[in-house]
Amino acid sequence: MEGKINEFFESVATFFGGGDHIPWSTHDVILGCEREVAEARKEESEDKTNESIMRLSWALVHSRKPEDMQRGIAMLEASLANTNSPLQKREKLYLLAVGFYRSGEFSRSRQLLDQCLEIAPDWRQALSLKTTVEDRITKDGVIGIGLTATAVGLIVGGIATALARRN
Repeated sequence: MEGKINEFFESVATFFGGGDHIPWSTHDVILGCEREVAEARKEESEDKTNESIMRLSWALVHSRKPEDMQRGIAMLEASLANTNSPLQKREKLYLLAVGFYRSGEFSRSRQLLDQCLEIAPDWRQALSLKTTVEDRITKDGVIGIGLTATAVGLIVGGIATALARRN
């Protein structure tokens, strides 16, 4: 019996908490990536700078801090316009999708994943994130419907109470 109760509470926690398997980055990782970008720029190596910027973008969109996520999103959006390689475009679209997912912009994340999957339809990482995003959109919809139903019920109950007192 106790096992079933624990299982119930775990499922409720997963429902409200999300339950994605996307890794988080730390402030130290971000600082290391920023140093790497600075060093690559000193060397004036365009390829090395671009690789370092991609690693920094990854670290930023995987951060727990909203300002880091927004900075990573801005960097990726700026660099996406100059991307010719389909592989690089796929990677940047995926990282943007992660950033928007973590920022709570689920529909934007799903749009970017659709673009990513146009380039690589069988890419498991993008397919997995898309499933997670769609699950989250569904859960948010269910919660929204529940809140709306509760609000309507309270209003109707309040009106009914007021009418009953009047009579």
